[in-house]
Formats: sequence, structure tokens, C-alpha cells
Amino acid sequence: MAILFCVLTAMLKGHRGGWYLFFLAAVIPGVHSQSTNGSIQPALESELHSKGQIYRPVLQPSEATPQTGNYVNKDGGKPCIRITMGAEFLVTENKKTWYFDLDPSRVRVSGYCGKEEALLSLTLPDNGASLQFKFKKEKTVFYVIEMNAHLSPMPVCKDCSNKTYKGVLTHEKLFKTANGQSFMCKSENLLLMSSELKIKLVPVQMQAFNLSQGQYGKEVECWADYNKRIIPIIIGAAVVCLILISLMSFLVVRDRRRDGYERI
Repeated sequence: MAILFCVLTAMLKGHRGGWYLFFLAAVIPGVHSQSTNGSIQPALESELHSKGQIYRPVLQPSEATPQTGNYVNKDGGKPCIRITMGAEFLVTENKKTWYFDLDPSRVRVSGYCGKEEALLSLTLPDNGASLQFKFKKEKTVFYVIEMNAHLSPMPVCKDCSNKTYKGVLTHEKLFKTANGQSFMCKSENLLLMSSELKIKLVPVQMQAFNLSQGQYGKEVECWADYNKRIIPIIIGAAVVCLILISLMSFLVVRDRRRDGYERI
């Protein structure tokens, strides 16, 4: 193999660029050509780690439907938090919006479970991105009292510097639900974390503290879903009422005109 490598090197001496690498990659096992477009593909994550390079999320110029993941935090083997959702990071840079979808297959779940507080933390490799939900239990209800997010992506342009986008929502009562039940929303929830970072959750179902056998309790519908379901019914009922009123008015007017005729 060493002799073959020397011969090929001598034969290709003076040649530059992709043909040289392509020929070596085709003939010698273990030699791989790489794209030079500056982007990091997901399939190369293990290779990057072996070379000591750090994984960084790649922002996309267009929006896509995020993958739905099922995330569970356990306390002594017993689930205390369960969240099923699709999550998308929206970054505003130079008056343009960029997108990054959270990949459930890469997420590491951590956190803690307490009697009145619990935390679910979702983290990508090399802390490239994270999303945290801090739950609070209060008498007969639970809710998210604090939410943290950060994203350290690849620069969006060649001359752009590395930048980390952070945001926090605190002292809020998000996704408030009765104990033993689960919050459910098929409509998108867009959360403003900072002037540069938003988090979109769609769909989302979550429950904390009291999970019977680790499963969701009765679903509590969010207002957005309720409005989408009830408004068409109200509009349909209103249209039917208008039609009936118009028909009854027509019949009344016609009968009055008929009664007003004089007999000859």
C-alpha cells in the first residue's frame, strides 16, 4: 500500500484541486473528500468529535415543521415530567429571520424532581443549544414559572463572528393546568425570549408532578385550539340564524300583502 501511495503521488505530482483528492479517495481506502461549502452536516457529528471539532447548529433561511420528540425526566425511575413537542429556534439577525429545529435524536435530557418544583433541561451536543422548563406546583395547579433558551450556531455568513443567542421568561404562569391533567395545544405557541430569539412550540403536550403510571392525564385544551374549534361553529350557527330570519321575514311580508288585497 505504501508503494502504491508513492507511485500515485508521483504520477499526480503537479496536479492540484479536487481531481487529486478524488483520485486518492477512489483508489486508497480511508481517504475521504470533504465539501468546502463551510456547512456542517449532521452525519459528520461523530467525525467532528474525533477530530476535536465542536458541534454547532446550522441556521436555515427557511422554516420547516420541527420533529416531535417525547422527553421524560424521572425521579428514581418514576417519571415526574413528560413533554411531547416540536421545538424551533427563531433567530433575528440583520433584520432577517433564521431557523433551527431541535432534533430529538440528539437531545440529552436532564433535570430534577421536587415536591413543589421540577426542572426539565434539553441540551444538544457541546451545549450547542438548550431549552429548559422550570415547573411550579401550587395547590391544585401546576405551570411553567421559568423558561430558558440559548443557541450557539454556526455564523450565518463568512464574515460573521460567532454569536450566542440567549433568552429567558421568568415569573410567568405558562401552560397552567390542574394537577393530574396535561396541557395540550396543537396550535403554535410563539414565545419571545429576547429581542433576537424566539421559541416556537408546535404541537405541545406537557404534564408535571402527578403522572399516573408515567402517562398523561386528561387533556386540557389550550385557548387557541378552543377558538379554532368553536369559532367555525359560532359562525355557522349565526349564518343559519340569518337565513331563518330572512325566510321568516319573507313569509310574513308575503302574507301581509296577500291579506291587503280587496275582493271584487
